[in-house]
Amino acid sequence: MSRIGNRPVPIPPGVEVKVEGQEVRVRGPKGELSWEVPQGIAVEVGDGQVKVTRSSHAPRYRAFHGLTRALINNMVIGVSQGYEKRLELVGVGYRAQMQGNRLVLNVGYSRPVEIEPPPGIEIQVEGTTQIIVRGVDKQKVGQVAANIRAVRPPEPYKGKGILYGGETIRRKAGKGGGRSR
Repeated sequence: MSRIGNRPVPIPPGVEVKVEGQEVRVRGPKGELSWEVPQGIAVEVGDGQVKVTRSSHAPRYRAFHGLTRALINNMVIGVSQGYEKRLELVGVGYRAQMQGNRLVLNVGYSRPVEIEPPPGIEIQVEGTTQIIVRGVDKQKVGQVAANIRAVRPPEPYKGKGILYGGETIRRKAGKGGGRSR
């Protein structure tokens, strides 16, 4: 029995959830999201909460039961509060700046790297080393943050690169670190 799937999703004030066939639409103060529910999963809205049920105990439907509930919960949180990921640049001369709506990164390459955010995603730079990615869709926010981090992933010898906020890098010893004399 899915423990996550059986829990109802509370609907906060100001958020509206509609189910039209197999499509769930969630609208709130920060935006609107929709998702196509897989066959065999039913979504019901009532009493200020969303309940997800499955038609069978087959492994396929059991897997989709908890997934559907988790995605609907993420949609409700996204349109009411929003999501954000913080990134920080570590390295001498590494800096980030905004030019219009583009993020421009100077991270040790011969040319700056420009990143255009997709629709629904906002990128903000604090100082020159802090990047904040915001949006209503949890998956998009995480993917954009991962794409920015992939420009210069942190390396284990000097710890330079683009890190998630609060991430620690396990440092390795250099050439002479393991020798005994």
